[in-house]
Amino acid sequence: MFTVEIHATSHIGRVRKGNEDNYLVLNITGAKRWTGSQDDGEFVVESQTFEIDGNGVVLAVSDGMGGALAGEVASTMAVETVSEQILGDDIDKTIEPAAYDHYLISRLYEATLYANQLIHNQGRTDPQFQGMGATFTGIGITPEAADVIQVGDSRAYLVRNGKIYQVTKDQSLVQQLIDAQQISEAEAETHTLKNVILQALGAQNEIYPVSARVTPHRNDVFLICSDGLSNKVSAGGMQRIVLDNIDDLQNACVELVREANENGGEDNITVIIAKFCGDSLPEPVGDEVKLELIDLGGIHDTADQDTAEII
Repeated sequence: MFTVEIHATSHIGRVRKGNEDNYLVLNITGAKRWTGSQDDGEFVVESQTFEIDGNGVVLAVSDGMGGALAGEVASTMAVETVSEQILGDDIDKTIEPAAYDHYLISRLYEATLYANQLIHNQGRTDPQFQGMGATFTGIGITPEAADVIQVGDSRAYLVRNGKIYQVTKDQSLVQQLIDAQQISEAEAETHTLKNVILQALGAQNEIYPVSARVTPHRNDVFLICSDGLSNKVSAGGMQRIVLDNIDDLQNACVELVREANENGGEDNITVIIAKFCGDSLPEPVGDEVKLELIDLGGIHDTADQDTAEII
C-alpha cells in the first residue's frame, strides 16, 4: 500500500471570458469525485490524500474547445461521463477490486470512448454545440501502476530524482511535423498551426486513445496540465517550481498558475499534481523512465515499450 497526495486547480487565465478547462479527481472507493467546477472568479486548489487500494484513483485534465459555451460543456461532459462510467450505474457503490492487471485502465479506456460518443452526438444534434470537443489526459492509479491515457494535447509529466520527463506526446499537427523531421521543436513553438490537434473527444465519431504504463517509485510527482500551462511555462520551469515547493505542493499549483499568467495567461490554466509516498514503493534508480505501451483496442496486454525523455 502507498498514498498519493493530490492537488488540483483550474484558473480562467487573464484573457478568456470563461473557463473551458476541467479536471477530475476520483477516489473510486466511496465514489468520491471532485471536478474543477468553481466559479470563474474563484481560485481554489483542491487537496486530497488517498491510500491506494484495489479499486484505485483516477486523475484527469480536459481542455474544451468550441464557440460560446461549447468548450465548457464538452470538458464538463468529459470528466462527468468518465467518472460515472467508471463508477457504474449506482454512484454510491464501489467497484470490485481489480480482477486482472489492466482492470482500471481498461475501464478508463472504455469510459473515454463512451464520452466521445456522447459529446459527438451532442455536437451533431444541438446547433449551439456544433464542432465542440475536448482533450482528455488521465492517470489511473492502482497498487501495481500508474496507467496514462491520452486524447489530444493535454500533457502528463513526471518529476523523479530531481529530473522532469514528459510522459505523453502531443497528438497535434506540429508534433507530427516534428516526428517527420519537417520542423524543429523550436520552430513548433511559434508555428501558425500550433493549436491544431489530431483528435479530441467529440470531434470525430471514432477516437484512438493512447495508453501507457509507468511503474511508480517513491516520491514520484506526476503533473497533468492543459496547454494553458505547458504553452506558457517550460518543462524546466515546472520542474523548478515543483522542486522548490516539494513540501508544499498546494503552493506549487499556485505558483505554476501565477507564472503562466505572468507569461501572458491567454488561455485557461489547469493543473493536477500527485505525489506518490510510501515505503512499499521502490527507490528510483538511474535516469531511465520506462513506458509500457498498452494495447487496449485488442487483448489488454503490453504491446511495446518506450522511454520517457529527460527534458
